[in-house]
Amino acid sequence: MPSAKRKTTIREVARRAGVSVATVSRALNNSPLVDHATSEKVLTAARRLRYVPNASARSLSTRRTETIGLILPDMHGEFFSEIIRGADAVARRHHYHLLVSSTHSNRQELETTLSTLHGRIDGLILMSPHLESETLLYHAPSELPIVLIGPVEDAGEIDAIHVDNEGGGFQVGMHLHELGHRRIAVVKGPKGNVDAAERYFGFMRAMKQVGITLPIELMLEGDFTGAGGYQAALNLLALVPRPTAVFALNDDMAIGLLRCFHEKGIRVPEDIAVAGFDDVQMSAVIRPALTTVHVDISELGALAAKRVLALSMKESAQQKRTTVVLPSRLIVRQSTSPATNPVQLQRA
Repeated sequence: MPSAKRKTTIREVARRAGVSVATVSRALNNSPLVDHATSEKVLTAARRLRYVPNASARSLSTRRTETIGLILPDMHGEFFSEIIRGADAVARRHHYHLLVSSTHSNRQELETTLSTLHGRIDGLILMSPHLESETLLYHAPSELPIVLIGPVEDAGEIDAIHVDNEGGGFQVGMHLHELGHRRIAVVKGPKGNVDAAERYFGFMRAMKQVGITLPIELMLEGDFTGAGGYQAALNLLALVPRPTAVFALNDDMAIGLLRCFHEKGIRVPEDIAVAGFDDVQMSAVIRPALTTVHVDISELGALAAKRVLALSMKESAQQKRTTVVLPSRLIVRQSTSPATNPVQLQRA
């Protein structure tokens, strides 16, 4: 028996089984070139010697790392943790590892990360709302299977999975109008963010359909953070007359709005209605519970992982690029209600 202080080598397994090192390698990788009797002899020898294959060496021989990469613009917040959770669950079911990195929405960091991951992963899931397709296509290895989370224009043959952002924004606009709101504010997302742009476009399409033209002071800048939502609320409270409703293009900003209104004694939804987008878990437990657009966030990660694994295993080699659009649906909760007399809102 070999010393416990060192690892058993593949050569020792080969000697114990009475076969070549190549045969041991084939048997351990379930090669059809090794007959059943020989394979059993090798596996028995490996068990008795407590042989553990070297992962690095195995990846060199098979040219597989059994790892998929996941690059996100950020890892802070419930949205991104749900993406990771969905992708990780699929990876683990297939005995794969998930290697997660963040670009902080920085193009240079994205380029560096793509170069760093070269040779370390079998496939890549990428979410980069500010992505320029040339950056991805130039820096990513041409043979690497890639699946994008989110809408990206001109991505060539790269697969994409994203949410019906425009449809969700449209639903919010129509919901607020049906409640009798006419002076409606919108807190936009980061500049250049494609998801935010689509949500805004859908909302504005609803406004156009019902004949509402929003003045410029009701179109506030935002950054998808709670702090950004809080600041937007302060700006709204300075307006005369105030809006009767506000749509924040993600839940983090909507929750920031709610916090500010609560601190300033503004009642939601009696004084002002608030709606968000994403339906993160916090949306249902805060008070008042947030009206928002539901997105199955973990399913985004899961579908991306399934697709990139299929591509890496050549299960979809003959298929053309696929684009999957997950439906979005409005969840009406306590933060929206019918509009009250706008004159009352000028108090406080």
